Amino acid sequence: MAFNLNRLREFLPTELPHLPSWTNDDNGTDSRPGTADDTAFSVDSDAIEHDQVQMENADPIPLSSGPKSHLDLINECDNFPYYQTNPKLFFAHINTYYAFYVKDYPQTELGYVLPSVAEVFRGLPDWKLDDEDRSLTLVTGSTNEERSKVVEATIRAMHATEHFEVLSKWRDELYPVFGPKGELLFSMERSASPLFGIVTYGCHMTCYVKDKSGEQMKIWVPRRAATKQTYGGMLDNTVAGGIATGESPFESMVRESAEEASLPEELVRKGAKAVGTVSYFLIRDGRAGGEKRLLQPECQYVYDLELDESVVPKPSDDEVESFELMTLDAVKGALRNGEFKPNCALVMLDFFVRHGILTPESDESYIEIVARLHRRLDFPMQLRA
Repeated sequence: MAFNLNRLREFLPTELPHLPSWTNDDNGTDSRPGTADDTAFSVDSDAIEHDQVQMENADPIPLSSGPKSHLDLINECDNFPYYQTNPKLFFAHINTYYAFYVKDYPQTELGYVLPSVAEVFRGLPDWKLDDEDRSLTLVTGSTNEERSKVVEATIRAMHATEHFEVLSKWRDELYPVFGPKGELLFSMERSASPLFGIVTYGCHMTCYVKDKSGEQMKIWVPRRAATKQTYGGMLDNTVAGGIATGESPFESMVRESAEEASLPEELVRKGAKAVGTVSYFLIRDGRAGGEKRLLQPECQYVYDLELDESVVPKPSDDEVESFELMTLDAVKGALRNGEFKPNCALVMLDFFVRHGILTPESDESYIEIVARLHRRLDFPMQLRA
């Protein structure tokens, strides 16, 4: 499908205030960095796709429905290649993408962008696409507020053109993008984050119940609504959600607990325990919704909450179909059968490790499993929650 640049420009707001970095020439012509003339421009996406298939990997395809080993579950979610294990495949990926920057931090990669996505920015106001350096740079704005306005205007214009399927599920939630010292550079619409390959953040909580002896454990597991755009009908962690700009992980967890599981705020604040993070680098497949091969490096803040048998999580929105109190054997079986949303499977494995359910004796890949649950992401990260 060809993309018409002029049509995108129709949706860019003309009333956006000129920032200090913008100037007008004597004729009043807009000379914002990256502005091109209005000559017709179109992109043949088929040609872009031809470049992408030169990579050794094809579209990411989920593993068969089962049985899946614990390491299979990790490989399915943390599927961006590692330099240490496959340098050739790693560089096949790196050399294909465009690195994403802002002008004030020219040495700091903020994410990776597919060529078919980067091409849409060619000649757009406020953006510079460099084919030689394979970079996409936001060249307008010097503050969080200024950059955020430009990014929002561009993304809203893209949404209006209906070119990217991933933007069809507009969330009206802002995700933060951080600089090398953990400073907030700008925020962007949540549904657009995979287009830029930025690091995103979420919070996941596992609620469990122990019998009176304290030995037998069961876990509350929700099933995602079949109508959800992403991973519809799959099993999830008891509570899970994205962390918006300006929101702390714990406050996000308290909010999500009420919205998704009807758990009282006082109960969550008193009993929820922060137990670490899980991080991974996902190349999205068709189950994630929208375009395939978009990049999603992600860090999840993880919490545990032991519940009394009298407390029953209940759906309170249209994102969760039902909750089931599952035995450990039932959860293990669902993991083997590939029923869990990929990142939720990783959070569940982390729970198993911390509670001594998954041990070196029970899985010969134990060391790699534990290491892979905490991938180091080579982009700027949030330093303070």
